[in-house]
Amino acid sequence: MRLDVRAITESGYPDWLRAVHTGFLHPPTVTEQEVASRRPHTDLARTQGAFDGGRCVATFRSFAQELTVVGGATVQADAISNVTVSPTHRRRGLLSRMMATDLAAAKERGDVAATLIAAEYPIYGRYGFGPATWTTEWEIDVPRSGLDPRWSGPCAEDGGRIDLVTCADVRKLGPALHERLRARQHGAIDRAARWWELTTGEDRPGPDTWVEPFYAVYCNADGEADGLVTYRADDNWGDAKQPLNRATVLDHIAVTPAAERALWHFVCSIDWVTTVRTGHRAPDDLLPLLLPDPRAARIVTQADWLWVRVLDVVRALEARTYAVPGALTLDIHDATGLTTGRYHLDASPSGATCTPTTAAADLALDVRELGTLYLGDESPVRLAALGRIEELTPGAVALAEGMFRAARRAWCPDVF
Repeated sequence: MRLDVRAITESGYPDWLRAVHTGFLHPPTVTEQEVASRRPHTDLARTQGAFDGGRCVATFRSFAQELTVVGGATVQADAISNVTVSPTHRRRGLLSRMMATDLAAAKERGDVAATLIAAEYPIYGRYGFGPATWTTEWEIDVPRSGLDPRWSGPCAEDGGRIDLVTCADVRKLGPALHERLRARQHGAIDRAARWWELTTGEDRPGPDTWVEPFYAVYCNADGEADGLVTYRADDNWGDAKQPLNRATVLDHIAVTPAAERALWHFVCSIDWVTTVRTGHRAPDDLLPLLLPDPRAARIVTQADWLWVRVLDVVRALEARTYAVPGALTLDIHDATGLTTGRYHLDASPSGATCTPTTAAADLALDVRELGTLYLGDESPVRLAALGRIEELTPGAVALAEGMFRAARRAWCPDVF
């Protein structure tokens, strides 16, 4: 029987959700409450499914997103999520068909790039995506950290203050704090209002899907909120009635070094907490070096995170800034034809111009490598050594290294 790939209809949305659950190995039950919660935030025109005899066997969804690039500007991105293929229908080209439809529509719409969080590494390179940010999670052995156990909030050493707040407070303070963060953090993405509704329990897709965490806000000496940490703690006691509790950080926003230091110190000073899991952080996060003994923080997760697929080379390269002045002609290969061509980039720390050209190229690379380089996190020298960038003009790789790299690593705090 022919497998039909098409946009989802209103009546087919519950069956599509069931296929999403199936693909992610979640219980396949779909409740009316979940449909009512998720449907208003799903654009059916950008939601695809593959059908076999009327049953949904593969899913795909995209939505509008803003991505912060090097220098602080944002570009419009096509965020891809809910990608599944049921185990009965793998290796039949269903993802390729849905991806081609979505990327063509995104290109037509004028999106500069497409983004996703890859559940499996090998899948998305063939569609032109490259890993553009990485994530690191640490586990802190609090007693070994060297922090003063006598330290006590809510007052911080710099005149700031830390206070526990409610979900309602977070819905008021959180969005503005995140906007301040993403204005300075390349790799960050915008958070829709529903993100805050879901993470503060205002919108609950189903029963027992949300448990209220703890929230602590850091305000500077002038009373302005500069940081927010969200965490949970377990209840674990040793045989000798010793506390062995672990705090897990769910979200940590800090827009000043003082806020970053104070909030980490606060989490590591909570009575009964002997271990702290940091949640997903940038690989060059300051946290380990904020501890008197950095060895108390051991890495427990190190992995690729946000993947980027450039859809408009000219607008993408003109949107970001570059560490040093330079000019390069790039020969971009794209199996889909969406971005294939030669582009001359003339860039500086203050901006760039990029134009299609027929001139001889300095570097040749696939569009997936362009995505990997785009946010300044990967080294052109490393990619050339791996054979993934071809140097056509001597010295071009070294120049690209100076131009494209950023002083701090790219970081995306969110999953979608």
